[in-house]
Amino acid sequence: MAKHRIGIMTGGGDAPGLNAVIRAVVKHGVGRLHWQVVGIEDSFNGLLDEPRRTVDLTPLSCRGLLHRGGTILGTTNQGDPFQYPDGEGGFRDRSAELAAAIQDEGLEGIIVIGGDGSQQIGARLMAEHGIPVLGVPKTIDNDLAATDFTFGFWSAVEVATEALDRLHTTAEAHDRVMLLEVMGRTAGWIALYAGVAGGADCIALPEIPYDIERFAGKIRERRRRGRQFTLFVVAEGARPIGADAPGHRPRGAAEQLAEALASRLEVETRVTVLGHLQRGGSPVPFDRVLATRFGVAAVNLIEQGRWGELVCLTGGEISSVPLSTLSMAPRLVDPQHPLLATARSVGVEFGAPLEG
Repeated sequence: MAKHRIGIMTGGGDAPGLNAVIRAVVKHGVGRLHWQVVGIEDSFNGLLDEPRRTVDLTPLSCRGLLHRGGTILGTTNQGDPFQYPDGEGGFRDRSAELAAAIQDEGLEGIIVIGGDGSQQIGARLMAEHGIPVLGVPKTIDNDLAATDFTFGFWSAVEVATEALDRLHTTAEAHDRVMLLEVMGRTAGWIALYAGVAGGADCIALPEIPYDIERFAGKIRERRRRGRQFTLFVVAEGARPIGADAPGHRPRGAAEQLAEALASRLEVETRVTVLGHLQRGGSPVPFDRVLATRFGVAAVNLIEQGRWGELVCLTGGEISSVPLSTLSMAPRLVDPQHPLLATARSVGVEFGAPLEG
């Protein structure tokens, strides 16, 4: 009989590297330690649906997953058992059903691979129903305070950087102001890193409400120097000074900025919204390595009986923190972050003066 029989699931939006985590858990847990690992399909829904949707995972079934995007288990943003849609426009609590299903499947506990929402659900399952949970953090926005980086982030940065490289040539050829909108409702990490890597002239972040006149001034200043085009990176949560703080998913942050610029300058603007292109495709090497390290660490923590923890990366080393850490405020771009000073040193405009 296997020493451990555990479940594993992926929740929330997909991110490059999810399959790499699953592969690492199975290759280490099943292949080396002779555990049983059961994949739960479509987040917690796989245990709430009838019939249940689970699959026994083996090293053979995980071949070829390291470079594969998406998740072989499926995922959803509509799988909160504490607020489960009742089909009539309301919600009901099915968490007790989920806990009973986990026990009925003979699972010692579950590995939850997901963002803050999925991890908070896992923490509640432990606190209210005694279900052992081990968390693996996932978000391409890189906004979890518990870890230096999350897998998927650098893959998203690479996609955005390549898009900027391509837009640069078109902007220069047509003397246009080109705006690239990237993900980041409350945290502008993708916009910041991609903007610096892709040579953007202006970067609009959720954490720094912008003065449109500063961006307009940047365009004018470039024209005086003979540079008739300007390249912007705009996080989807970016907003002008005086607008409501982010917290919901705004519509058309780049479009709003483009219209404001066109109303002040005689410029031809074009907006490109990357959207889900940032989530798809193969993970870059950094994310493959990080996801593999996270998966192996998750198995090791369970082997040590350390349920209730979240795997994380701290100072380049893999460690862990209590799942309760996810109740902390998200990790946002500090207006005094050194990368902002670096960017300003090479001429990047953020729409606001440097703080501090």
